[in-house]
Amino acid sequence: MRQIVLDTETTGLEASQGHRIIEIGCVELFNRRLTGNHYHQYINPQREIDQGAIEVHGITNEFLDDKPMFDRIAAEFIEFISGAELIIHNAPFDLGFLDAELQRLSQQYAPVKELCPVVDTLVMARAKHPGQRNNLDALCQRYDVDNSQRDLHGALLDAEILADVYLAMTGGQTALQLSDATANSGDGGPGNQQIRRLDSARPALPVIRATARELAEHEAQLEAIAASSGGRVLWRDRADA
Repeated sequence: MRQIVLDTETTGLEASQGHRIIEIGCVELFNRRLTGNHYHQYINPQREIDQGAIEVHGITNEFLDDKPMFDRIAAEFIEFISGAELIIHNAPFDLGFLDAELQRLSQQYAPVKELCPVVDTLVMARAKHPGQRNNLDALCQRYDVDNSQRDLHGALLDAEILADVYLAMTGGQTALQLSDATANSGDGGPGNQQIRRLDSARPALPVIRATARELAEHEAQLEAIAASSGGRVLWRDRADA
């Protein structure tokens, strides 16, 4: 199964009030393993960002001045997510903004839920932990997921953290490797904190073989056991079976 863990950052809280997406971050899972593939894009929203939103994610209009508008990246984004199951925390928020952006385009796109099945990890967390705080930071603490790099919200960083949380909530974690690399698209922007790079490849385990001396000592020990047990040596019995 191919799954995409997705997060967005926006100019404000309400798509219905004309607020826009300014950042999309996605990471890919295949059969519950992080593949290392990701999609990350900053977007020029063509409107001012609310000061309250800037305090959350640190992204400014000045930083976004030279970034592409949504219509320039829509086809690439849709291609990346198509056919996958989307994993989103508080899905109605992100889907509302994505659908609003798609509706603005001259090319007709179906709502995201018609393109991809969606899993809402907030709904999942509330069912598993009723009456408790279930925001992403609370879930990180509950499932021992490292979010120490999350000084500010960032779409790609939050998607990577959510991938950890989702795997932990649904029955097991996939090992991640720390890296000095910064996950970005070459922008060097305010949302680009140091994050864990995803690498599903595990190093091969070393094979350490016995030396000739060790083999000789082992054989001598077996001979001693055979002499004292009337020839009953378990290891030789199994080898001959």
